[in-house]
Amino acid sequence: MSDDVTIDEGTGVDDQATPPSETERRQLQDMWAAGTEEPAWVVASTAEGAQLMLPRDQATSVEVAEEGGTLVTDDRLYDEEQYEEETTILNMGPQHPSTHGVLRLQLELEGEIVRRVKPVIGYLHTGMEKTGETLTFMQGPTNVTRMDYLAPFHNELCFSLATEALLGIELPPRAHAIRVLMTELNRVSSHLTWVATQGMDLGAVSMMIYGFRERELLLAFFEKTTGLRMNHNYIRPGGVAADLPDGWEEDVAEIIEKTPKGLDDYHDLLTHNPIFLGRTQGVGVITPEECFAYGITGPPLRASGVDWDLRKSQPYSGIEQYDFDVPLGENGDVYDRYLVRMEEMRQSLRIVSQVMESMPAGDYRTEDLKVTPPPRKRIDESMEALIHHFKIFTEGFKVPPGEHYQAIEGPRGELGHYVVSVGDAKPWRLHCRTPSFAAVQSLPVMMADQLIADSIAIIASIDPVLGDVDR
Repeated sequence: MSDDVTIDEGTGVDDQATPPSETERRQLQDMWAAGTEEPAWVVASTAEGAQLMLPRDQATSVEVAEEGGTLVTDDRLYDEEQYEEETTILNMGPQHPSTHGVLRLQLELEGEIVRRVKPVIGYLHTGMEKTGETLTFMQGPTNVTRMDYLAPFHNELCFSLATEALLGIELPPRAHAIRVLMTELNRVSSHLTWVATQGMDLGAVSMMIYGFRERELLLAFFEKTTGLRMNHNYIRPGGVAADLPDGWEEDVAEIIEKTPKGLDDYHDLLTHNPIFLGRTQGVGVITPEECFAYGITGPPLRASGVDWDLRKSQPYSGIEQYDFDVPLGENGDVYDRYLVRMEEMRQSLRIVSQVMESMPAGDYRTEDLKVTPPPRKRIDESMEALIHHFKIFTEGFKVPPGEHYQAIEGPRGELGHYVVSVGDAKPWRLHCRTPSFAAVQSLPVMMADQLIADSIAIIASIDPVLGDVDR
């Protein structure tokens, strides 16, 4: 970067639109505050035109892999003799019923064949990571639970585990067991939403009704336990907000009994349906090498045949003591991703059954008084307990300086929270590694040279949540 950039009062930069130095950036900040127009280098990088697909003569050529498919350096093998008039740029979204959120895809079409894809994100940006740095560690779960609104318990668990690692505290066995119970039930409810919406996307209208039928059982139990159907703020640093409600065993037993019967209905409706097979088999293939290159985890990675599940490789919350299998696919297509998630629901219910049978007695949160508020009964009896309760929920508790990255296996793949503390009651830095972000950036590989009708099935098969992407 040149050091002799001259600041122009009109544009704020020189003719070459070189980004300014730190000192000049501060000067520009003062100018912007006074109402001056943004510099050209900012306009060039943020204008709508900057998001457009590259012209063909600027795009990188791509080689064809020996085993079929394309290498991940790009998504298009260009024909030198192809003319510009033969392709059409089509915008899909950001308001589209099959993008599962405000996702915009620029599709370059040759007839009905998708030749290039460029995902455009940011329409839902909420700044939750920056918001998390303004909230105390106790308030943190109220923020992260809203990122992936279909897997709120997993976000709460990931943030709480990272905070507890910095605090250096141990949780009682019952707290761990409750967390495993709730997150595995949440995995089932998330997958039920996915199978319902994927069926709807492909024309199986009944699948939408069936999927939400079983999901309602889980949401009713979540509401009974936490008071809310979503965005629960139930898993918190130090344990969980409250113990399981009276009669929880009967509720969970009903879920374990009825949900597999619903899965059988889904298999009858979809698994051997010739229309469903035609729409999913051999569609949206992604190889293990491409998964590694794009950071794909979770069901899409396992559907490509890679045996990788953080519950097995990097266990947390005592989940290693429960017996379950990791389902794998072979072809990495839409159909294998469907089969993997269907079996994952059965394996999660298998874990839930073991948790219910072995639920330990004891407290549901740590006894560390620096983190845990006093029992509600003590608040009525002791002024010191009242003050203690008040200070924890208003000022929070200070976390020793340090940094920690915590990863767990969410319904969509590896969910990671990187938390940095400088010794205050609020995180100095919070950054989230979300699986939907990686999945969306792999769409150009999966959608290239596919029919435009198949793009709907491919998007649904990666199960993206745009709140997880834009956060």
